[in-house]
Amino acid sequence: MKRRLAAIFAADVEGYSRLMGADEVATLDALTARREILDGQIATHGGRIANTAGDSVLAEFGSAVDAVRCAMEAQDALAKANSTLPESHHINFRMGVHVGDVMIRVGDMFGDGVNIAARLQTLAKAGGLCISGVTYDQVRKILPLQFTDLGAQNVKNIEEPIRAYEVMARGEPASSALKDVSSPGDRKPLALPDKPSIAVLPFQNMSGDPEQDYFADGMVEDIITGLSRSKSLFVIARNSSFTYKGKAVDIKQVGRELGIRYVMEGSVRKAGNRVRITGQLVDAETGSHIWADRYDSTLEDIFDLQDRVTTSVIGAIAPQLERAEIVRAQRKPTESLQAYDYYLRALASFYRFTPEANIEALKLTRTANNLDPDYAAPFALGATCYVQRWGFGWNIGDAEDENEARRLMRRALELGKDDPLVLALAGQALGLFIGEVQEGAALLARAISLDPNLASARFWNGYVQLYLGDADAAIEQFQIGLRMSPLDPRIFLAQNGMAAAHFSAGRYEDGSLWAKIAVQQNPNFVAAHHTLMACHAMAGRVEEARQAWAVARQIDPTQRLSTVLKERYRLRRSKDIIQRYAEAFRIAGMPE
Repeated sequence: MKRRLAAIFAADVEGYSRLMGADEVATLDALTARREILDGQIATHGGRIANTAGDSVLAEFGSAVDAVRCAMEAQDALAKANSTLPESHHINFRMGVHVGDVMIRVGDMFGDGVNIAARLQTLAKAGGLCISGVTYDQVRKILPLQFTDLGAQNVKNIEEPIRAYEVMARGEPASSALKDVSSPGDRKPLALPDKPSIAVLPFQNMSGDPEQDYFADGMVEDIITGLSRSKSLFVIARNSSFTYKGKAVDIKQVGRELGIRYVMEGSVRKAGNRVRITGQLVDAETGSHIWADRYDSTLEDIFDLQDRVTTSVIGAIAPQLERAEIVRAQRKPTESLQAYDYYLRALASFYRFTPEANIEALKLTRTANNLDPDYAAPFALGATCYVQRWGFGWNIGDAEDENEARRLMRRALELGKDDPLVLALAGQALGLFIGEVQEGAALLARAISLDPNLASARFWNGYVQLYLGDADAAIEQFQIGLRMSPLDPRIFLAQNGMAAAHFSAGRYEDGSLWAKIAVQQNPNFVAAHHTLMACHAMAGRVEEARQAWAVARQIDPTQRLSTVLKERYRLRRSKDIIQRYAEAFRIAGMPE
């Protein structure tokens, strides 16, 4: 738990229950669209979303000016979105801003400062903003806005009255009035790890053929893997690095957003049998270049080329590393470059996270293995395709899928028993999908010992620990993984895992908080809705549990208590937890 002073921004939708009662699906669709607007404004003004709960948002800013600017410009943008709709379909936010002391735990905010911001938001009109006296003192001479003194307000659960002010633009949209006002606050950076830290951004494809993107992405993935083997480095996971793909980036901003010291960027040019990689290493704090080089090779030597790039990066940072060495396999991953190419294509399909791409990825792994039956990675990825389709609900995970996943994973382990990625994928499949939880836990532990920077291994180990009944160990693994990959597109999986761990430990309020965050991150992830309704139900908030079930039912109308418990909750040593889930689902209204 840490304390700090922050400008606290709170917002919720006026009349949300009424809107949900009238039309759940249309309201959720509209809310999702409005949240994209609001979240974008928060990011633009340097804010950090801390807590979300259904229709409410809580964020922190480095200054009161940033928070109030964000609120006013967001209300302008939201009003424009409403202007094309009938009044009965308007989504109107009420907002409040307060400057005060907050407590931070696992990224979430708590304390009186948060409570005051939330109470100010309830005083605001629909589409309006209400700020505290402390906030008013900091912004009144800077922002060209109109402030109406509402006097001292007595609000729920706050002992002393709060001085409140209504904020309005002066005869023109706030976005126009504020456009020339400088913003003193920047996005709050993550704390740097206690060892050299690096992110490798997606390389630019210089081949002139967009379909060669998979090859450039594969080069970066292998370089990240090579770097992460060094226990003296903190390496950002691939999924967070790749959120910057195709974007013009500010290296200093990347450093702040990911909480790292170094950034590597580069390009790949593939022409015929020749490959050229250019790379540069930049100090994210100063923007200065530390190292740059160009590497030419034939495809036959592509793995040696990756080693040379990785070794050069380590050498450039070496003065701070005690000359740590990269642990690399002695032999090449495969002797068949065609097999390697098909594996990279499969990986690109896998990361698209759609049922169609999943089928395509599985086909490509089979082609890779036909070309090289001794290449471990495609076997492991093929098995993980079955896990993905089960985890996302694209297939219920029948015996045939389980048997095929087991066969592929056993073969991958025979061929890659010392490969951390193979071990992690095997641990995930065996522990979560196939049900061999103890062996899955052992494989994940070995993967982490070989590659402590493998964020996916931390995520899956969190779930395996949860399956074994150790909620606190699960939370620790999820927290480490979230720090390693703070922008991961699949971050909702870890957030839901945190929620489920708190549910298992009987901490239903904490579980609700994390489940709400996961639902906000991916509104179509039905497992997070399950966790949310379970936490609400066991906390005695029956109506909220039923609302969560209504949303889950819209996503998948076929859900039944018997099948959900059988297919999704394969917990070991935890019959009481299964019974609690069953009780919670019944309270929420899930049919037998």
